Amino acid sequence: MSEILSAQDLRLLVERVFQPSSQDKGLAIIVDLPDDRLADNPDWTHRREMAANWYRELLTEQENLGLERITLAWFRNAGGNNADLPATCVPGDGLTVWGNADDLEGKEMPFTELFDTHSMVLAPTELSATAPLKVATRGAAFRAATMPGFLPSMIPALRLDYNEINRRVNLLKDWLDVATVAHFDFEAGEDTHHLVLDLRHNQGHASGGLFPTNGIAGNLPSGEAYIVPYEGNIDGDASGSQGTLPVQIGNEVVVYAIESNKAVQVLTKGPESEREAAHLTAEPAYANLAELGLGVLGDFGLKPTGSILLDEKLGLHIAFGRSDHFGGSVGPDDFSGPDAVIHLDRVYIPETQPKVIVREVRLATPGLEDRVIIADGVFVGL
Repeated sequence: MSEILSAQDLRLLVERVFQPSSQDKGLAIIVDLPDDRLADNPDWTHRREMAANWYRELLTEQENLGLERITLAWFRNAGGNNADLPATCVPGDGLTVWGNADDLEGKEMPFTELFDTHSMVLAPTELSATAPLKVATRGAAFRAATMPGFLPSMIPALRLDYNEINRRVNLLKDWLDVATVAHFDFEAGEDTHHLVLDLRHNQGHASGGLFPTNGIAGNLPSGEAYIVPYEGNIDGDASGSQGTLPVQIGNEVVVYAIESNKAVQVLTKGPESEREAAHLTAEPAYANLAELGLGVLGDFGLKPTGSILLDEKLGLHIAFGRSDHFGGSVGPDDFSGPDAVIHLDRVYIPETQPKVIVREVRLATPGLEDRVIIADGVFVGL
């Protein structure tokens, strides 16, 4: 299957993802640039060239899309995944593909102005812009599809049956909405681990890769339901999230002790365990369990690409760190600085964590029998 999107492919993609109406007058493609904090890499170079090509191709479809403007905007990278965007960007001509933010020339435009004049935003970036765009779209007259780390190998995922994907993720969201506890049974070597996540006070979200109305932002490609575990942010009501959580990092299984929805200790020994323990000490906000995610794209035959944008949509994932973009209480101000802000997903599929087996995930709902939603790594009941 081709790994290049033609002008017609791109028009159909915009029409399917955003479902533009007569009220939509502008589409923006925003792209981040390397600087002395974050060096370039071949995938990033290719992504910038791809974004510029998308812009040029979409210009030929502008009339068919009924748009008054299509803009390609470059900006200095935010310094970290899901960190706040800089205040300004620089519109480009699609011919010059900038290699470094320090070389960027042109008239700066505030992001607020860009968002005011473009109701649809595509963000094929190196660093994830999902969190700041989720915050920026709330109550605003634009919507955004974020594509952090997008690679040509992900293009087949843009051609899936998103009606069926939306059916599945909305069903999972409905189950998360009424559940108060999620129970996890993991197996790592000869050890078993049990984790409880407190789901009280929060609602689930469905991200099916379609953004037809303003005020929302999410990943593209997508296919997950997710929820922020209760973080204990209500006075007098502690979080009940607790247990042990195994994560394979490299060849090492790191085991975290979880109390009150935070990783309070690393129980294992080894180089990765030491690094994780140091990270928890240096950045206490990183210890927050920020997301329970249930990706469904693995059921459609997709395999990991090495980019979290797609890989997290393939199955169960649990994230550490920032949660405010999902409705939680941990945000950029809780970290030591912009470069330290992180929302890090750990994906539980055999290709990414072969030493950790998900034996069971079940949801507890008051007045009902527990619902098993994953058994031996496979979704049940979808």
